[in-house]
Amino acid sequence: MSKKSKPTLPTTLPVEGMSPALRYHALPRAGKIEVVSSKPLTTQQHLSLGYTPGVAEVCLEIKDNPALANQFTSKANLVAVITNGTAVLGLGNIGPLASKPVMEGKAVLFKKFANIDVFDIEIAETDPEKFVDTVARLAPTFGGINLEDIKAPECFYIEEELRKRLDIPVLHDDQHGTAIIVCAAFINALKISGKKAADVRVVCSGAGAAGLACMGLLVEYGVNPKNITLVDIDGVIYQGRKTFTPQQLPYMHKTSARTLADALEGADFFFGLSAGGILKPAMLKTMAKNPVVFAMANPTPEIMPDIAKQARPDAIIGTGRSDFPNQINNVLGFPYLFRGALDCGATTFNTEMKLAAAHALAELAQKAAEPSLVNAYKGSKLKFGPDYIIPKPFDVRLLSTIAPAVAKAAMDSGVASRPIADLTAYAASLHETVDQSFAIMRQIFTLARANPKRIVYPEGEDPRILQTAQALANEGLAHPVILGRRDVVTPQLHDLGLTMEEGRDFTLVDPQTDPHIEEFAEAYYQLRMRDGVTRSEAAIHLRSRWLIWACLMVQTNQADAVVCGITGRFMHYLPLAAHILNGHNSLQHIYAMQLLMSKERLLFLADTHVQPNPTAEQIAEMTHLACNEISNFGIQPRVALLSHSNFGSARTPQALKMQEARRIIAQRWPHLEVEGEMQADTALNMDVMQRIFPTSALTDTANTLIFPDVDSGNIAFNIMRQTIPGADYIGPILLGMQKPIHILSVDAPVHRIINLSALAVIHAQGRLSTSARSTRRAGAR
Repeated sequence: MSKKSKPTLPTTLPVEGMSPALRYHALPRAGKIEVVSSKPLTTQQHLSLGYTPGVAEVCLEIKDNPALANQFTSKANLVAVITNGTAVLGLGNIGPLASKPVMEGKAVLFKKFANIDVFDIEIAETDPEKFVDTVARLAPTFGGINLEDIKAPECFYIEEELRKRLDIPVLHDDQHGTAIIVCAAFINALKISGKKAADVRVVCSGAGAAGLACMGLLVEYGVNPKNITLVDIDGVIYQGRKTFTPQQLPYMHKTSARTLADALEGADFFFGLSAGGILKPAMLKTMAKNPVVFAMANPTPEIMPDIAKQARPDAIIGTGRSDFPNQINNVLGFPYLFRGALDCGATTFNTEMKLAAAHALAELAQKAAEPSLVNAYKGSKLKFGPDYIIPKPFDVRLLSTIAPAVAKAAMDSGVASRPIADLTAYAASLHETVDQSFAIMRQIFTLARANPKRIVYPEGEDPRILQTAQALANEGLAHPVILGRRDVVTPQLHDLGLTMEEGRDFTLVDPQTDPHIEEFAEAYYQLRMRDGVTRSEAAIHLRSRWLIWACLMVQTNQADAVVCGITGRFMHYLPLAAHILNGHNSLQHIYAMQLLMSKERLLFLADTHVQPNPTAEQIAEMTHLACNEISNFGIQPRVALLSHSNFGSARTPQALKMQEARRIIAQRWPHLEVEGEMQADTALNMDVMQRIFPTSALTDTANTLIFPDVDSGNIAFNIMRQTIPGADYIGPILLGMQKPIHILSVDAPVHRIINLSALAVIHAQGRLSTSARSTRRAGAR
């Protein structure tokens, strides 16, 4: 009798009809990760250095001193995410291959949030000892190991044995990652409810790996283990119960409680790491005053937050879901734990490091929320309180807050093999990895803090301006002056969860009621009376165009600089501002520069907004102003005057203009490093430069590009910012204004407004005000 053959399964599925999740994983290429070289490999020399024979020298160095592997290979930034697929999400034991999409997803999160490289490894082995042996043999490749989705109780043995055998940090994230986030939420819930860790009664539904790890860390924090009651599918785990594991033993007490409902009577905290829907409203009503409910079962929590709130309006509620407040999510922890551990060469994850991470996470939630989060979480009030006890996953401060805390704890507890000498500088370097503008702006911020100035914002009713004002006040960079109607601004401050105080942190000027209206109307009339503006029209303009008001505040020394533009067009704002701040409506000596940043390079570009077709004199003046401005960033400018022509290869009017501009610059400012005219690829490739023009004045590739007209400058800038991966920019930076003003684009996010505000402070301090005038004098000679 012949055996029945198994049905043949398709090797691929048709794209048509795929669900969004399937399509996301299948297209444009299968999976979510790839390996990318960190070194160039374009020449024979590269090949001989990266592979044979050059690589042999590196191998011998590591053979003689294994610690050098961290310097010469990717080991110190490489984590293994390892599973056997026995407890994947809520899917159970689906096996190693089916678990691969989850492990790839974990790899993506490591890279996205902490720039850690990951190999996902799915091992076909359920025997704990063999699994441990396999992982231990793989360990030399990695700087750390993240165990994932391994069922209990085997996961306890596996992690413990690997920690004994290996000298790199090993973490079962399902246990300890969850515990750290839970502990942070617990700390803040205590703070809000006014309760003490040693006194609270805790009920934990779910006595597996995650539940036990959470309770273990809470005990280390200060919770009395006698006040913890564990509940599993069979009810309360009490002293005398016959079914239990060794890990549950510390929490087995004499008690008459046998059910979850019994255990919750008078309890202060409920931790749910079990099954959806098991916590009933009637049970909540028996809990103590101001109860805390962390219902973390996914995707359906033990009780839905809205139902819990109806039963207990005084409760603090958290879940594992992103569509309710207080999401307790492991992504808040594991990327930053490993970042700190890898960077200090930690040999393990100890309790001190876990508690340090929990404290850092809790303290971050107590600070004012990052302004950029408001757009990501519209409708949420991100202010520390019952609905905001834990930071959001996209808070860019997580990396620079948690990783240094973990590294410090590792160093203090003696498990760091490569101690970090300057933790403050380390934190700053981490911040730079998530905000490219931070590195370049650090010097600007330092100068601004030394002498903060009054920055007036005519669009003060826009939420972005209010969030900017909060950030400036927090950092001590400036004193914001907000123009806006009080009955509009005040409710917004509350709705946005902002904590700044009027008078101390900012000044609010309401044009509807401010007593300076007559003074400013007369000043504006005197300025514009020969432009057909009457006194009554001047007052009308002043009340309806708050940019006029802002500029007059600067002109009369009631403010030091203006930042505007997020609700209008650049060229609508500029002539109006120039008329007041420069004393005339000519734009002849005004230019705009952009600073474009990417991982590969940093470029200043001018003019991107103002002069349609500048003369050679204007090109020269613009270049001098740009170089003065660039020096504020602590950068030595290397300027390329761009054209379609390379050093006289064409004789068109635009090429000749750029040649003449270079001649003027060389005569008036011979100290400047300027070359041209040249094509863009010549400016950005030193090999091409040396081949075409070996006597070039540039010592390296250009970092400042001066364009022959505004069309080419603006087009190039917008193409680059849209097509260069991860590109960000600071600007437009106005050059040639007699008093400081910056006009932003309408889509400017908060961090860009902050950056230009800090730059405006530097200008208001007088660091650039003389350069514009000196340029005029030099140009007149």
